[in-house]
Amino acid sequence: MAKTRALLTETEREQIAGEHGDSRKYQATSRIRRRIEDELTADVEVLEEHHPELLEELRDVVCEERDLDE
Repeated sequence: MAKTRALLTETEREQIAGEHGDSRKYQATSRIRRRIEDELTADVEVLEEHHPELLEELRDVVCEERDLDE
């Protein structure tokens, strides 16, 4: 089965990490910000109304405290 993406493509992960220069990092940041503000917001609204259990799973993953020393 092919690996799918969540919010970032593999290339965007590399760009955000600075592996392709500052210009590419800026462009990726802009694309991702639009996805968060537009598409992710719409997805959350749909989940909230039609499948709150999935929304809770999303929140658990996104809001989970992570050990930054890992």
